[in-house]
Amino acid sequence: MTPTLEAVASRLNRRLMPLCLLMYVMSFLDRTNISFAKTAFQADTGIGNAAYAFGASIFFIGYAALEIPSNLILHRVGARLWLARIMVTWGLVSAAMAFVHSEWSFYAVRLLLGLAEAGFFPGTILYLTYWYPKSVRGRATGLFYYGAPLAFILGGPLSGQLLDLNGLLGFKGWQMMFLIEGLLASLSGIVIFFALEDRPAAAKWLPPEEKQVLLAALAADDREKPDEMFGVLRALLDRRVLFFALIYFLIQVGVYGLTFYLPTQVAKLLGSGVGLKVGLVSAVPWIAAVVATTFIPPLADRTDAHRGIGALMMAMAAGGLAVSALGGSPLVAIIALCFAAAGLIVAQPVFWTLPTTLLGGAGAAGGIALINSIGNMGGFFAPNFRSAVESYFGVPEAGLLGLAGFALLAGLLMLMARRT
Repeated sequence: MTPTLEAVASRLNRRLMPLCLLMYVMSFLDRTNISFAKTAFQADTGIGNAAYAFGASIFFIGYAALEIPSNLILHRVGARLWLARIMVTWGLVSAAMAFVHSEWSFYAVRLLLGLAEAGFFPGTILYLTYWYPKSVRGRATGLFYYGAPLAFILGGPLSGQLLDLNGLLGFKGWQMMFLIEGLLASLSGIVIFFALEDRPAAAKWLPPEEKQVLLAALAADDREKPDEMFGVLRALLDRRVLFFALIYFLIQVGVYGLTFYLPTQVAKLLGSGVGLKVGLVSAVPWIAAVVATTFIPPLADRTDAHRGIGALMMAMAAGGLAVSALGGSPLVAIIALCFAAAGLIVAQPVFWTLPTTLLGGAGAAGGIALINSIGNMGGFFAPNFRSAVESYFGVPEAGLLGLAGFALLAGLLMLMARRT
């Protein structure tokens, strides 16, 4: 009996997703663990709030600068080699954060971290298009997006515990955190090099009859993609790609405006310092995101309502951000943060089904990288915007309300995407 595509996708999930999730968890943890170190790091180095916001966000300048060339290299040399290289180098640079002692060294290491990690995320999204036909890609991308909340569910308590080890081996707690988590990423890169295959044709673990079904579905998808979208230059200049990049930018403003400040926001709600307790409570919104990601992207695939569901998720995120700012009690605020985190995480895999349906070949490598490159500039914009707005109005709630506005605009533009 001929295997179904659903059965093949299940096998792919069991084999590929643990490796993809390992990469994403380490990636998200190493780019955002500065949020857990914020208070102690600033106290020891004398770095102020504005400098912290700029240093945390300058990562995205380096990241954006090399996104497109990195993704084109991956398309040429293969994901196994290039993703492993990215992980080993970013892990070493992340570990170097332990030796930052001034504003300028902070800026330099964060910029280098972005350069080292450039191409990881769009490279993995591109990699998924090599393996998953569009009819099951939303669910697969949703599984991949477990990485962001898992980084906080697992990494939050880990980072908090490492911060509590202040003085061990002569290191501050925040130094131990950067050293251990950075080196774990480099070790993970070595695992990826030996465990990942580049394309389905090279997968010896895929039974021949399942491989045939998969390759036929992928070939059918390629035939449906508009020919004019295959070229790299056309993809980079196409107005649809640029429109998707704008939407993704607005989504990332919400994501990083929340993640860079979530531990300190929870600490304020609990009236305690950032440590294991805050790490555990900070994990709660991301648990909600995992639950939502389990059910909603598959629903979008079944109903082919990706735009509407993505818009609804961003509206939910906007409401959660606004209520967390104005809700009053800590319980209400944390529940609101659960809705915000769930909406922001779920909207992303649903969003990625839209541009990846249009793009193919080298055009996909360039177009996906461009969308991610422009989109991730939201990670540069968000903390600086939040810091500036809070300073201007003199109230911390102003920053969250501003982020809610960007999230709502992202949802409206997702509804308009069909017209582009």
